[in-house]
Amino acid sequence: MARVTVEDCIDKVENRFELVLLASHRARLISQGSSITIDRDNDKNPVVALREIADETLSPDDLKEDLIHSLQKHVEVDEPEPDPASLLAASGAAASGDEEEDLPEAVTFDQMSEEELLAGIEGLVPPEKSDDY
Repeated sequence: MARVTVEDCIDKVENRFELVLLASHRARLISQGSSITIDRDNDKNPVVALREIADETLSPDDLKEDLIHSLQKHVEVDEPEPDPASLLAASGAAASGDEEEDLPEAVTFDQMSEEELLAGIEGLVPPEKSDDY
């Protein structure tokens, strides 16, 4: 590999292992069609990636965030929780009869007694047997 380029990059990324991870990720991005920020000079993608890091045309922190994002399989989205004061105010208004259309309606499901369930099961007809099985 290009030693001069690696030695130039150590100033920007102190850990050599992290440098290899970032440069390989950037080289993969270049091979997938990402535009390069320096002249290629007939260099291969890993050398171009190292030269981009050495010339600081790309931020190592941005590359690291992009690498982490590319490796994530499930991204959790933090949704803001409702303010407890507004929940109390809404429940107080509902208790007094005001603003009932703003509150979501309670979801109800059809309920079946055990006898009705058994009667429904007894009414089922087993499938006919065929010679294919």
